[in-house]
Amino acid sequence: MKAIIDIGPRGAFHATAAEQARAAKKGAPPDYRLHFESARTLFSELTPARLERLDTLHRMGACSVYALAREARRNYSNVHSDIAALEAHDLVRRNEQGAVHVPFDAIEIRLALTAAA
Repeated sequence: MKAIIDIGPRGAFHATAAEQARAAKKGAPPDYRLHFESARTLFSELTPARLERLDTLHRMGACSVYALAREARRNYSNVHSDIAALEAHDLVRRNEQGAVHVPFDAIEIRLALTAAA
């Protein structure tokens, strides 16, 4: 399963929910969709540091936030804040033991260019 992140108008979430429901009926695991209203919002939420946390966490597998901070050689409180933000967007999840992990094989960020008027 992959996460697809893009810029979408308000209400795009409802169209995505319908797509996911159709995929589930076909037996295919639906891709996770995350929409932001602007590129500015997307990149303020998914900063380069947070994208690095996703990459490091995916390589490590499920672990504690402390272990992730140690592996990334970053301050624990900053990593904790990054993980909290990524959890809020459902890009990072916790297992039954409380370890954090990335539940996706890939994350795609799509930025459609608008046509010139």
